Order: sequence, then structure tokens, then C-alpha cells
Amino acid sequence: MSRRYVLAVDQGTTSTRAILFDRSGRLVALRQHEHEQHFPQPGWVEHDASEIWTQLSQLVPAALADAEAGPGDVAAIGIANQRETSVVWERATGRPIHRAIVWQDTRTAGLIESMAADPRAARVSELCGLPFAPYFSASRLRWILDAVPGARQRAVAGELMFGTMESWLIWNLTGGANGGLHLTDVTNASRSMLMNIRTCRWDRELLAFFDVPAQVLPEIRPSIERYGACTQVLPGVAIGAALGDQQAALFGQTCFEAGEAKCTYGTGSFVLLNTGTELVTSRHGLIPTVAFQAAGEPVRYALEGSIAVTGSLVQWLRDGLGLISSAPEIETLARTVGDNGGCYIVPAFAGLLAPHWRSDARGVITGLTSYVTSGHLARAVLEATAWQTREVIDAMTADTGLALRELRVDGGMTANNLLMQFIADILDTPVVRPMMAETVSLGAAYASGLAVGMWPDRTSLRRNWHRAAEWNPSMDSALRDREYANWQEAVTRSYAGPARPAGETAARAGVYAGTLSGS
Repeated sequence: MSRRYVLAVDQGTTSTRAILFDRSGRLVALRQHEHEQHFPQPGWVEHDASEIWTQLSQLVPAALADAEAGPGDVAAIGIANQRETSVVWERATGRPIHRAIVWQDTRTAGLIESMAADPRAARVSELCGLPFAPYFSASRLRWILDAVPGARQRAVAGELMFGTMESWLIWNLTGGANGGLHLTDVTNASRSMLMNIRTCRWDRELLAFFDVPAQVLPEIRPSIERYGACTQVLPGVAIGAALGDQQAALFGQTCFEAGEAKCTYGTGSFVLLNTGTELVTSRHGLIPTVAFQAAGEPVRYALEGSIAVTGSLVQWLRDGLGLISSAPEIETLARTVGDNGGCYIVPAFAGLLAPHWRSDARGVITGLTSYVTSGHLARAVLEATAWQTREVIDAMTADTGLALRELRVDGGMTANNLLMQFIADILDTPVVRPMMAETVSLGAAYASGLAVGMWPDRTSLRRNWHRAAEWNPSMDSALRDREYANWQEAVTRSYAGPARPAGETAARAGVYAGTLSGS
């Protein structure tokens, strides 16, 4: 193939990026633009989908110009997107009938709470694999159909279209009102509560429960497939992939086989463990999801553990307590002491997510004495991220029986060497950071390149993956066990009520999940 590049579109919560990668997986050009965040009421978060489309139309040509390339140099486009953010638009005009409702939005909490009390709720979770929570797409679509005058009638008549952000962008790129493709991929559909997690098709029983007309839904397609060609922005260039952002990061880390896992460390953190073609139903507070699917192949599944507060805890130390003036300073401050001084911080600012799912939990600091200094607090902040990772990994091992060989990591917090070493120590597992930090975008690029033959197979992608740093465990096992027991005791102190039985945790992934700081 003579074309030199693949283009990744990373449509995120705060910005949209267009990134060109070459055959070796090297980043050639990057353009990024933030979009406005709308907060019409407390707990409501919205985006202007038309603004995002306009920005993408400008970013792609700019990225090509930076690389001195044209559309003829691009083999394919791959899209990674903020998951669950929902938009409904007019089929005839392409005009959204309401701002996109962002995955962080909690306006449907009451609706979800009432639905969770329905006798059919257990059956719903069994079919879709998801707990009742307002940050999945179904309740947002239901809200728009109910809140916008005439929307439900127009949806039944086939006049409206629904999708998450990859659907919206693909429809516009392939012609919009003039024959645009209305589709979603299986990873994004798996986050809707409307798709049967086993058949990977829209489920009539789920549609009836949420009162959603099938006419409004996109077609579900594999994540890696030549969907069609662009008529806008890059005319003639194939769209070859779409993945939710966390699944794209898993793919960019080349975690293609069962037992391989990654964690993206940002404001919040997401651990995904590839479970292969086996759908694992968690009894330890995790969410089963689709990892990816290539055209003509079986679906690959994953278990996901979402941690609400990691990088944002460092921000709290900086902005709330004023102990550091920039995030990188936390490592310097934490290195002024040799341990946490007996201090543990549980950052349950708005409850705990995986694996606990405790909406009643609140942040606590335990072991606070006059001996504790700012250095000990800084160290406890970093250790909180590591301990939360340990809890999720332990739950994954309990659910699958798969022993983790290494944890591949990405995201801004991986620049903190002390934190990465501590994670390796308390997991008793190597932690590895790749050369290419843009794993979300790289995953979308890899997937689209595979669809059009730029790379022959996934084995060739593994050869592109190179480690930039590795941290190996060195902690004494007795110390590890003792510290973990202390952390677990601190977690119990964050609870306002009695602990729930282990089997109930996933089903109780409650109505506060919209506080999660990452899609």
C-alpha cells in the first residue's frame, strides 16, 4: 500500500484531536482543540455536537498540512470516543434536537433509581451485563425523548437518529443528511444498556424496558471493519474502526490476548483486563464489557474496573490544601519521607466505585498523628491510587482465575516514578509504560490500519510496541500484606453503613456513578 499514514480521531470529554501515525506507529502530526463544557443545572453536563463536528472539520486539514500530506497519503481513519455521551439529531437536516448529554451527567439518577426498583431490573442487568447507573446511554436517550417536545413521536416515525459521538462523527463524515452511514461499533453499543452482551445485538426486551423505539438506533458493527468512505473532510478515505476510548487504549497497548491488562491513569483511572472470547460475569464489583471485535472474528470481552479519584486527588492536594504548586511536585515531596508514617487516605469524595460500589462512602484520613508531615500526606495520596488499583486487580483475579503477568500503564500519572514503583510493589507484578503515550489514539489508528491492510495482522502491531520504562516489585511480602490490611481497614472507616455482601457489589453500581472522572 502506497499510502503512508493512518489518521486517528480522539474525540474526548474536553477536546477533540486529530493525529497522524505512520507505519511504525510513530506520531507524525497532532492537532487539538477544546470544546465548551455546558453546565445548565447542577449535575448536568452537555456538549454542543455541532461544535465538535465543526472543530473536527478544521483539525484534520491542519494535521495533514503539518505533515505536508494530503488525503491521498491517508489509508484510513479510526475513531476513539468518549463513551456514553449521547446525541439525538434530525435525519433530514443533521441538526441535534438537544445538546449532547455527557457521560458525567447525573440528571437521570432519579429515573435510574426508580427503574432499579422494577422487578425486571435483575433481568435487564443479566441481558446487558451492566449495573443500573446514569452514565450509560439508555437513560440519556430516554430523557431526551421524554423532555424534548414531540421527540418521541418523531423518533417512532423515523425522523430522528441517536448515537454516541462516534456515530455522530461517522454519519457526518460519510455524507450526513445526504446518505451518511448510521452505525456504532460493538464496544460503544455495549455501554448503552440496550445491547444484549452475549448476542451483541439490540435487544427487544431491553428496548421495551427503557421505552426506546428501535427506529432511532444505529446499526451495530464490528470495531475493526471498513465501514465506508468519507465524503466530507477527507473525501475517498476509508473509515476503518471505531472504539470507545478505554477499549482503544487496551488495543493501543496491544493487549490482544486473555490475561493481558492495562490501566489508564488520569483524573480517574480505568483498568481493563482482556478475557478473550469468554464473557465473564463479575461477582466482585467489576463490569463486563466488549474489548473489541474484528470483522469476521468472534467478539473479545473484557472486565473493567473504574476508579473515581486518582489524579484528582493530587489536584486536591495542590488546589485544596496548597501543599504543592504543581502536580509533578508531589513526587519530590513524597520522597522526603521513607513511608506514609501510618497515614492512609481513602479518596471517597463522592462514594467508591469498583470494586466496592458504595455511594455512602466518604473520604477519610486515618492514622493522623503529630508525627505525620506534608511528605507523609503526599505519599499517602500516591499510595491511595496504588491500593485502589490493587483492589481492582484482586477482583479481576477472583473473577477470572487469570494471573496477571504485567500491567501496562498509560496516562499522565505514569510520569511519577515513585507511584509506578509502588504499584509494582503492592501488585507484586511488573508495571510497564510504552514509548508511545498516546495509546487511545494509537489504538484507533492500529484498528483502522488493520481494516484496510496497512498492517497485516495484530502480531505485526506487537512488534511496534516498545517499552519506555519498567518497574519490578521489590517489596517484602510481609510488609505488603500488612500495609494492604491497613488500607482495607481505612476503607471500612469510609463507609456510612454496613458493608454489602460481595455478590451484591456489581448490582449496586448505583446512581452516583456519573461522578466518575473519565469516560
